[in-house]
Amino acid sequence: MSLRLGYGLNGFAGHRLADACAVVASLGYEGVGLTLDQPHLDPFGDLPRQIAHARRCLDAHDLASVVETGSRYVLDPWHKHEPTLVSDEGRERRVELLRRAVRIAHELGSEAVSCWSGTAPPGVGASVLWRRVVGGLAPVLDDAADLGVTVCVEPEPGMFLATLDDVLALRSRFGDPEHLQVTLDLGHLVCNEPRTPAETVRRAAPVLGNVQVDDMVRDVHEHLELGTGELDLDSVLGALEAVGYDGLACVELPRHSHAAPTVAASTMAALSSSLERIGSPAATGGRTR
Repeated sequence: MSLRLGYGLNGFAGHRLADACAVVASLGYEGVGLTLDQPHLDPFGDLPRQIAHARRCLDAHDLASVVETGSRYVLDPWHKHEPTLVSDEGRERRVELLRRAVRIAHELGSEAVSCWSGTAPPGVGASVLWRRVVGGLAPVLDDAADLGVTVCVEPEPGMFLATLDDVLALRSRFGDPEHLQVTLDLGHLVCNEPRTPAETVRRAAPVLGNVQVDDMVRDVHEHLELGTGELDLDSVLGALEAVGYDGLACVELPRHSHAAPTVAASTMAALSSSLERIGSPAATGGRTR
């Protein structure tokens, strides 16, 4: 098998879930990153009804899914992404969100739940931050083990767990469980990883469970369309193919909902062209439905 292309639906915030799934499927994407938030699946709403609706939308277009938990204001209408696993207060609300995400992923048959640590509050030492992250994730991972769900932690520029090495250290603290894996955002590999993107992919390969696709420039955490930053797309897709990654690689452009269908189409074209250049079996140029 080869990697499969998907699209993060946080980049379709102006579309109903059914319409977003229809558009991305018609463009040839094989899966979606489903962010738990309005308008697609509110994790604190009527979950049985919403999960059933999401399952129908995915099944109607034969779309695989990854559950994403990076919604901006789902927990606090005033403060973006807060509270997190490392916040001074309210961490239990983030834990509850992640536990709900695991249950939702189980019900949908999703391939993974993706999450991140959060930005460290000023003046809090590393030992305290590690205790917060490990303590917060422990019940999430227990639920995931019981339900057969993979949890992927994403290194995020500026957050406590900022690089792949940080997430590998987290895995070590839990004893390297199989169901705790890594999300790699290809743009982040340019933005702040100490190795080249291809080298980072190779280092992550044994525990790589989820991939996000976008472009960036060094030291600037801004998700860009492919070809507008510094990412060598052929090189990093080639590395993913070489290590045998066969999971979803979902486009992550959360600020492009205003032009979602156009951006999704141009991104599929860029990805298909790159896959063709590297001779990937995934180079289908989009699938017809």
